[in-house]
Amino acid sequence: MRVGVLTGGGDCPGLNAVIRSVVRKGVQDHDWQFVGIVDGWRGAVEDVTTVLDVPRVRGILTHGGTILGASRTNPLRAEDGVERVRRTLGNHGIDALVVIGGEDTLGVAQTLAEQGIDLVGVPKTIDNDVGGTDYTFGFDTAVSIAAEAIDRLHTTAESHRRALVVEVMGRHAGWIALHAGVAGGASGILVPERAFDVEEVCAWVERRFRLRYAPVVVVAEGAVPQAGQLVVRNEARDEFGHVRLSGIGDWLAGEIERRTGRQARTTVLGYLQRGGTPTAYDRWLATRFGLAAVAALKDRDFGTMTALRGTDIIRVPLADALRTAKQVPAELYEEFTVFFGS
Repeated sequence: MRVGVLTGGGDCPGLNAVIRSVVRKGVQDHDWQFVGIVDGWRGAVEDVTTVLDVPRVRGILTHGGTILGASRTNPLRAEDGVERVRRTLGNHGIDALVVIGGEDTLGVAQTLAEQGIDLVGVPKTIDNDVGGTDYTFGFDTAVSIAAEAIDRLHTTAESHRRALVVEVMGRHAGWIALHAGVAGGASGILVPERAFDVEEVCAWVERRFRLRYAPVVVVAEGAVPQAGQLVVRNEARDEFGHVRLSGIGDWLAGEIERRTGRQARTTVLGYLQRGGTPTAYDRWLATRFGLAAVAALKDRDFGTMTALRGTDIIRVPLADALRTAKQVPAELYEEFTVFFGS
């Protein structure tokens, strides 16, 4: 079998571990050949490929990013995009694809699978919002980075007696904010799943100051105030229709200053959460996903996605996994509100 491999969407710690695992298993156990598709769906549309063999994947386990490159190209919006993808696969004799990506990349994969292209999906996103799997690789790294940043910011907040707002990634789901905020002892955590009351946030801030501690509030980039609109830097959208987020942290810090008279500053972690070497857990999970993807290819179980269920790696239909995004349950969020403002 000749297999194409692509990574789409944003970069994510653990992508290289999946690529390495797929190639090593496929070559060593099945004598398959691999073709790397450069820059995700863009390479599939424009026929840009690279050599992908065992020597190419040696030493990449610990590296962040992706050796294949990534993009947010949507072939479903390109002129004759699907046919151009088919042509690329035919030009290189590719029998099947391993598609590694989040909801957008895998959404394209699902459509292509429905149109007869043989492929297997591997879920990746630091946001941990892909359905059908308990966790996605990249999430643990992002949480670790965010929690360490919150730890460090506590000392600055205390030294200057300021409120600090930490903005983390999370467009539709607040998993990073919740996990990192709890681990970092945040004075408040705001997530996209629950519109927040600015006055309540200010009450948390005031209560923390009365205890002679400086507050640190963690906010996901997609969080919104009650009876308000999503705060963004501009209205530009990518090829999947997503607005570029970021700005809620600055807005919230300004409201805290205006309403409480306390100094407030913002730290936006941004790409720091996506970059650098993956944690041991993400390397482990990504490696297992890669091995499972090869098994699915061997079984010709196309149109499926690898997933973590408990401690087992299973397969789920792409359509089922992508039906709804995985969001933070209200009851889970409620568990931690006892710590807000205290």
